[in-house]
Amino acid sequence: MTLEFPNPSRSFDEVRNAVRFIGHDGMFEVPFFVETAALAKPGKTQLSEADSLTAFDTARSSIHDVAREAYSHGRRTTYTLTAADFR
Repeated sequence: MTLEFPNPSRSFDEVRNAVRFIGHDGMFEVPFFVETAALAKPGKTQLSEADSLTAFDTARSSIHDVAREAYSHGRRTTYTLTAADFR
């Protein structure tokens, strides 16, 4: 099966300081987090919750591509995408 993102929902996780979103591999839900540092523009280190969600929405397509790549390297219970994943 291929990892898909049929649900556009996303939320901010204060504890992880990341945006949470869900992928689907068939009937399985696959939780992802993308750290706010990966969403920030160069030179900016902290984003507010609203800025993080806006940045996620703006880069959604490339984030999903990076998530698919991470998922293709092996199945885990959760995935956390960092700035290094977007280089």
